[in-house]
Amino acid sequence: MPVAHALIECAVPSSFRVAQAAGMFDVPLAEKSRREFTVDVPEVEGDWRIGAIVGPSGSGKTTIARQAFGESLYARRTWPARHSILDAFPKRLSIQEITGTLTAVGFSSPPAWVRPYQFLSNGEQFRCDLARALLTGGELVVFDEFTSVVDRTVAKICSAAVAKAIRKQRAGAKRFVAVTCHYDILNWLTPDWVVDMATCQLARGCLQRPRIELEIVRCDRAAWRLFATHHYLSANLHRSSECFLATWGNYPVAFAAVLPAIGRVRHRRISRLVVLPDFQGVGIGRATLDAVADLKDRQGVRMSITTGHPAMMAALAQSPNWRLVAVEKTGGNIHNGRTQGFTGQNLGSWGRAVARFRYWPARKATEGPRQGA
Repeated sequence: MPVAHALIECAVPSSFRVAQAAGMFDVPLAEKSRREFTVDVPEVEGDWRIGAIVGPSGSGKTTIARQAFGESLYARRTWPARHSILDAFPKRLSIQEITGTLTAVGFSSPPAWVRPYQFLSNGEQFRCDLARALLTGGELVVFDEFTSVVDRTVAKICSAAVAKAIRKQRAGAKRFVAVTCHYDILNWLTPDWVVDMATCQLARGCLQRPRIELEIVRCDRAAWRLFATHHYLSANLHRSSECFLATWGNYPVAFAAVLPAIGRVRHRRISRLVVLPDFQGVGIGRATLDAVADLKDRQGVRMSITTGHPAMMAALAQSPNWRLVAVEKTGGNIHNGRTQGFTGQNLGSWGRAVARFRYWPARKATEGPRQGA
């Protein structure tokens, strides 16, 4: 197993204040200040996907990360002041790569993608930095000061989103090491190994992510104000909407609205589904959607959703609870199709197509399809 060893030395300046401080706190003075770190680290080509180097400030985390992983340590760069987030990524990257990675790290908000970096929240900026690290880094990305600029709730969600994004890629495609002083994100990041610089010990074994318990209740239309600006199409909400709010602890995290489907008896459609940016990337939207659809389904109401968001279309296409029933390309007709006919190539182009899905939960797998769906 590789051993990372780092020695930090610097000359101690001689001054009256240095001598005063040494006398006040009984600090022995020497010609040089010296710190030495030695710790086991996993092999870069080992059987792991996510790692973490954790410890209090001044414990040598960055020094050991640089010694162990060298150029893979991601260096933050300034974002262009007058460019949108989308235009700030290298030109060699396609729009699908950029939006797909932003979505994967939990920043799935097209209205925010068109803003410059400095107009985003701390949480949104952090996710943009993560996306750029993953897109511009090599097979190994070592991210220093991980979650240091966001509050602890957002840090946990960000950690879970990054872990999900890394583990969804094919084996060996990307490895990620978080360098952080925060121990509270480890259960959410679920690293395969952890180097604790407080003890200079290496621990192996993937941790289990805590469950996110949502409470979903009927709510007044006024709750939409918190979510309106984050919807990727429109901030409007129909006056006849039946509204639902999802909360996690004391935090409102998601909103869903239901409307009657015109011309269809006992048929409703999801007209709005929004997850606040700080809570995107961990499946809260899908869980809220399924919960609301299941509630209405148990009341004998057929449920559907029409969406043009590539990430939502991909998620629903893979879900056992939703069936693709129609595809509508802009200016074209509706084409009936099956879930296995869905491809990112057909439907993933932003603004060119929408897809309609019908809720058919796994518990009904043995039942036949309803007529007129």
